[in-house]
Amino acid sequence: MRRGLAMNDKLYTGIGQSLLAGRSVAIVSHTRPDGDAVGSVLGLGLSLRQAGKSIQMLLPEGVPQNFHHLEGAKEIGRKIKGEVDLKITVDCSDMARLGGLEDKFGVPHLNIDHHTTNTLFAPQNLVIENAVSTTEIIFHLLTANELPLTPAVASALLTGLITDSLGFLTPNVTANALKVAARLMELGADLPLLYRKALIEKSYEAMRFWGAGLSLLEREDNMVWASLKMEDRKNIGYPGRDDADLINQLSSIKEGDIRLVFVEQPENQVKVSWRSAAGYDVATVAGLFGGGGHRNASGAMIEGALEDVRTSVLNATRQALLQKSHANTPN
Repeated sequence: MRRGLAMNDKLYTGIGQSLLAGRSVAIVSHTRPDGDAVGSVLGLGLSLRQAGKSIQMLLPEGVPQNFHHLEGAKEIGRKIKGEVDLKITVDCSDMARLGGLEDKFGVPHLNIDHHTTNTLFAPQNLVIENAVSTTEIIFHLLTANELPLTPAVASALLTGLITDSLGFLTPNVTANALKVAARLMELGADLPLLYRKALIEKSYEAMRFWGAGLSLLEREDNMVWASLKMEDRKNIGYPGRDDADLINQLSSIKEGDIRLVFVEQPENQVKVSWRSAAGYDVATVAGLFGGGGHRNASGAMIEGALEDVRTSVLNATRQALLQKSHANTPN
């Protein structure tokens, strides 16, 4: 089920009937949660709680430090408890991204997402690919069904919009998304504060981790990449297993239409992130490695040693670029 974002779309009120019918609701999103995952869980969860529902908000790996300022963040758990009437996944393209929680959570009743690679795994799927963020979809869902939009809900939803658009800079940003952002500000969300917390403030350890990655920065034509090693992470004391948002910083390199970051993980795995300029579909490349996401922002977790994974991924990405170049070459 994939539809546009029309405010009068009966789809939103139809889905809303399920939301209103459930008395106890569990909402979960994916591993290594970003701002859209956190904002979607909180925005929907806090609104339904305000409407009188019993709510469990879940993230299998907890809330990243840079989103602890959001109201309700400390209430997000890691495991579902007891029985619930309604199970919802948000901002999650497939069940495997629940990081093991899918076994106890089971198949959700409702799947709300905006990833082009979503596998439509629920009986009800509200998957809208042209939405800038999942929180944009949730805003329309709450509005259409007259569910509460408190300042806390608005702040969570705006955080998702800010982070998934890199501060409204990605190619998929629309006038509608900006109208949603303006409305969320009117409802009490502090855009400058949320922007700073989500995209600007970094810990001392994160900045040092960036330095380690940037020291290994490489470029070939219009493709640039950096690598982050476990040894550096441990020596620096960076607590996460992510790239500390280094991938988004590579977007400032004017020669880089395609940007990649390779993050070495425990158990012989590597987390790979792709970002691209308009016109380059990196989701197709990520799909070759069991990953997915958006045309201009995708990722994959790949088994293998860092150097081996980097070589295979760069070769595949290079091949995609070659095909792109040939497609653009005049006859």
